[in-house]
Amino acid sequence: MAGARTTLFDSHLHLTASRFAPDLDEVVERARARGVSRMVTIASDPEDAEEALALAARTPGLWATAGLHPHAADRTSAVLMSEIERIAEAPEIVAIGETGLDFHYDSAARPAQLENFEAHLRMAARLGLPIVVHSRSAEAETAERVREYGDGATGVLHCFTGGEALLHAALDADWYVSFSGLITFVPELAEWARAVPADRLLIETDAPYLAPAPRRGRRNEPAYLTHTCERLAEVRGVSFEEAAALTAGNARRFYGLREAA
Repeated sequence: MAGARTTLFDSHLHLTASRFAPDLDEVVERARARGVSRMVTIASDPEDAEEALALAARTPGLWATAGLHPHAADRTSAVLMSEIERIAEAPEIVAIGETGLDFHYDSAARPAQLENFEAHLRMAARLGLPIVVHSRSAEAETAERVREYGDGATGVLHCFTGGEALLHAALDADWYVSFSGLITFVPELAEWARAVPADRLLIETDAPYLAPAPRRGRRNEPAYLTHTCERLAEVRGVSFEEAAALTAGNARRFYGLREAA
């Protein structure tokens, strides 16, 4: 369990979600009390990115991203991508995304998702920023884009749920792999968490979604990252403190942050 000197880094959450509006300050304070002192709040569209940027600008230890989620990929246009790129110029923006492919819900047409994803990959390479990637029921298509564009931008497969082809494509491109609270109640994820090299591992909450055991069924929040870290430590055979330090250091490196832990 987190001690007074343990620093945890929640590499992916959504503090701008409406479910946090009533008690956002308390959510952040509870996280800090549990050692989660570094966080990156992830944007789903330009409007969300503007809100995330404003929140990061006034919250120590918080950074933000700019991008268009695959669920909204039907909105992709040159004008919208220019707006994302403008927002990404702010120093508090540390990555492009979240982007990627979601063929499970198919909330946007698949050609639009592919166009959106590729546009984000090119933007990340052009700006020299890392990219945050969502992939669900699209392993082969995501792996193909990682192989094609992976040398141009460093990325992370967020909330990884398995798949050998996609994992190998990411690791071959020197990308990172992030595990969410799913690892606390999906047994199959243990083998994937052991397969990722130590210097490529990240952890996240994806809050307010995917609360870990024993908090399932509740609104997730960054304070619950301790449960994910405990499970990762268990499956990797290391101490909680080692897992926390490792993943925090990896997150700082991935996001290009030089500030001390």
